[in-house]
Amino acid sequence: MAKGHRIEKRIEVKTFLEIIKEYTEEQIVTTQHTFFRLNEEERKIFKESVLKEYLSAKIPVLVGIQHNRNYAVFYYYSKNEALRLIIDIQPNKIEIVTFYIIDKSEMPKL
Repeated sequence: MAKGHRIEKRIEVKTFLEIIKEYTEEQIVTTQHTFFRLNEEERKIFKESVLKEYLSAKIPVLVGIQHNRNYAVFYYYSKNEALRLIIDIQPNKIEIVTFYIIDKSEMPKL
């Protein structure tokens, strides 16, 4: 894993939820980079609205700040998988930089 993507500090879920509650759904945005890894079938499943829903309505199981200052936010996705959202929290918006579906066994032990 690249040094910039390594999680440097764990953030309590409650603290993270307090930070993001100040943002409206309109302030949560995706970038061109968010979806660049997806094939056509995956693009039908993972739309901007699905990712926004995770951030605004679901409770993460783990949150950390990466060396590059982005947040890595983990949610349970299925029985054996987790969703890892990489977000950049700015004063006026939250950018969803990218995301991955990972095996639960790949979740960091912080």
